[in-house]
Amino acid sequence: MSSRQSEPKGVALITGAAQGIGRAIALRLADDGYDIAVNDLQDMPELDEVIKTIEEKGRRALATPGDVSEELVVIEMIQRTVSTLGSLDVMVANAGIVIPEPFLETSVAAFDKQMAVNARSVMLCYKYAAEQMIAQGRGGRIIGASSMAGKQGVDMLLAYSATKFAVRGMTQSAASSLGKHNITVNAYAPGGVETRILNVFDDFLEPLAGPRAGRDGLIKSSVVGRIGEPEEIAHLVSYLASKEAGFITGQTVRAPLYVSTLSDLHIHRFRSTEVLILTSVLI
Repeated sequence: MSSRQSEPKGVALITGAAQGIGRAIALRLADDGYDIAVNDLQDMPELDEVIKTIEEKGRRALATPGDVSEELVVIEMIQRTVSTLGSLDVMVANAGIVIPEPFLETSVAAFDKQMAVNARSVMLCYKYAAEQMIAQGRGGRIIGASSMAGKQGVDMLLAYSATKFAVRGMTQSAASSLGKHNITVNAYAPGGVETRILNVFDDFLEPLAGPRAGRDGLIKSSVVGRIGEPEEIAHLVSYLASKEAGFITGQTVRAPLYVSTLSDLHIHRFRSTEVLILTSVLI
């Protein structure tokens, strides 16, 4: 392990941190001066690379793998973070999955799985991080992953949209409860960002609407005209985690803005069935 460049600002714990937005957040908060605990599933070897990169930045790093939809895993993850790194000052509940399905084909199994990973894990991280921060007595930052689909429901993503709306509600409720403890609770709501989730949605739409249907629809309807990078969401999280953001709580910040017109609704034929694909949303 490299020697530390300076005393840490505190300790940040990020779930779903082996790749994509979670990885970018972990590396950015390390650059900001935090020691970092990272979580992802047990079978994610990329987590070791994240740990190595954080340590090369001169910060302490800890891997805490496990399924954060399970209560005991979250409790133990936070306990291990505190016992190893000394505290918990920033909690980023980033872990999430997507299982696209047409509305009338939405399965209970897929609905429940997404609710567990995308919503229940956020509730557990919010709850047990707050307990630790209250016990420490110096406030903290709790940040969750919503989505543009948590601002406006998206066709083919009924369950995913429901989970991300849930994150917005939990963020507001937790902020109302925790303000008196100097703990802020906010969420980020990304649109199209270069991640595995975007690739899953693209792959799902390809037989219905052709290659890159989801990606191209997002580019067309984005006011910035492009797909974002994980690091751009990490910059937002960095601010929400900072002391300068102490007056901001209960907010779900979208990035970027999307606009939708009638021309953005496309009807495609698939297996003799007319399928309405909403390739962009208004948020």
